[in-house]
Amino acid sequence: MQGTIEIECPREILLGLHLDADQFAELVKEEAAMALFREGRLSSGMAANWLGIPRAHFLLKAMQTGGANLLEDNDDDFLREISLL
Repeated sequence: MQGTIEIECPREILLGLHLDADQFAELVKEEAAMALFREGRLSSGMAANWLGIPRAHFLLKAMQTGGANLLEDNDDDFLREISLL
């Protein structure tokens, strides 16, 4: 099941960010995935899958730009990851 969410965004924001609507949607999606991962509400595998990138790429990006700490994995994270295989 896939869901679509509409977000209203004033044109001034798009112009100020130098983005079109599709680029802004991708930015919001990536930021949401990073935030949910940092909060522990989304596994790295699920976030990477949502963004359509390899998990290793997501983890590198999360460490470099997302401020994520990758040393807090627990048994629940591990079980969630292996269930995706």
